[in-house]
Amino acid sequence: MIKVVLSEPNKKNKWLTDELGKNLATVSLWCNKVQQSSIVTLAETADNLNFNIRQLLNATKDK
Repeated sequence: MIKVVLSEPNKKNKWLTDELGKNLATVSLWCNKVQQSSIVTLAETADNLNFNIRQLLNATKDK
C-alpha cells in the first residue's frame, strides 16, 4: 500500500527514505510487501504523505 500512496503525490522511495531517515533498501522492502514497518514508522510515513494511517492499516492482503 505504501507504494500506491507514494505514487499518488508522485513521490519516490528515495524521498521517503530522506523523510524517515531510513535505508533505501528497507523502504523498498516495505513498498514491495516483503517486510512491514513498525507501527510508529507507519504513522510517520502517513504523516509525511498527508495520508490517513487507517487506510494503510486497512489495506487488503494480496491473494
